[in-house]
Amino acid sequence: MKFLSYWHDTAPAFTGAAPGPVDGHYDVAVIGGGFTGLGAARQLAKAGARVVVLEAEKVGWGASGRNGGHLNNGLAHSYLAAKAELGKERAIALYKALDDSIDTLEALIAEERIDCNFRRAGKLKLASKPQHFDAIARNFEAVHAEVDPDTALLSADDLKQEVGAPFFGAMLSKKSAMMHMGRYVAGLAEAASRHGATIFEQAAVAEHRQAGNRHHLKTARGSVTADAVLVATGAYTPSTFGYFRRRIIAVGSFIIATRPLTAAEIAATMPGNRTCVTSMNIGNYFRLSPDNRLIFGGRARFSATSDQRSDAKSGAILRASLAEIFPQLASVEIDYCWGGLVDMTKDRFPRAGYHDGVWYAMGYSGHGAQLSTHLGMIMADAILDRPDRNPLNGLEWPAVPGHFGKPWFLPLVGMYYKMLDRMQ
Repeated sequence: MKFLSYWHDTAPAFTGAAPGPVDGHYDVAVIGGGFTGLGAARQLAKAGARVVVLEAEKVGWGASGRNGGHLNNGLAHSYLAAKAELGKERAIALYKALDDSIDTLEALIAEERIDCNFRRAGKLKLASKPQHFDAIARNFEAVHAEVDPDTALLSADDLKQEVGAPFFGAMLSKKSAMMHMGRYVAGLAEAASRHGATIFEQAAVAEHRQAGNRHHLKTARGSVTADAVLVATGAYTPSTFGYFRRRIIAVGSFIIATRPLTAAEIAATMPGNRTCVTSMNIGNYFRLSPDNRLIFGGRARFSATSDQRSDAKSGAILRASLAEIFPQLASVEIDYCWGGLVDMTKDRFPRAGYHDGVWYAMGYSGHGAQLSTHLGMIMADAILDRPDRNPLNGLEWPAVPGHFGKPWFLPLVGMYYKMLDRMQ
């Protein structure tokens, strides 16, 4: 078993990183070489801006290369909960932004000819308990009537053609998609570079200061100046940007991938070949990879660390969950086990905008793979002074009380959600 991301291990390496020292003056400096930062850099470079991307590791090293491979439309919340909290107009705008984000990905992939196995698969929100199906059905009725007619409600009998496991029904979101995340992020980086962006890897930003209208960014490889800065670092935001660290809760998400399944095993487990998410608070998500592995993930442990020891512990928990949902795969070999950090906000809504001289987009709360490229492009347009398309503009973002970077409270949160799953 390999303790590394399947997406990293099965994708071509990005070869366009700039050599030599980090230096120069740019119109825009983008901090973070994931989907958000690269999407913004490509958009800026296409408009003729001089743009530099400063990536602490390799492009796609963080959440963009460590996720479950889902491109799900809809919200992290139920639509009804979002409407109650934000109001109908904002809830619809956010829902449609996620729809638009998948359209953006589809168009960009075609335009740049990125070979990443993009496919409109549809997503199933699976009811793990009978009472969960009642809640899913109520949410479906509102979604279908008010914001997304490309949805359907499936009964437990309907699901027999979709998933070889005993769930109690599901909501199908037909616009949802999937792709190979590693191939996509490498292709996106190549596209940004091809359009003129300068991308430095192994260039973690250790210091940021602003003097007048000019930003100074220091890395171990040298320094750059820029007229504008976009922070696109999510759960990996450095302490240099304390404002965001106090508002982002870095939560570990862990994933395993089986050996390639046989045709018979696929027919018995995932005949519908969609992305799937269970309805538990501490639930699981799964899909088939392009080479027919079952990629199976979840919040196995409420931890803010992701190293091999932590991943191994979480992998054992995930294997037990996989066997519980799919007993027919209880003895299947596991080829990959990895983890990464998810940038959660307190209310699980993403944030994007401008604060204290810098632009930002982050806080995707587990829905970043689909939204991040789109939102990065929207923030690039804002920097370029194009019409405002930011669906999060004006959304208040208070700090998490008692949180200054290390989420000491995660074990307590895990205990709370485990209790909810037992009771609800």
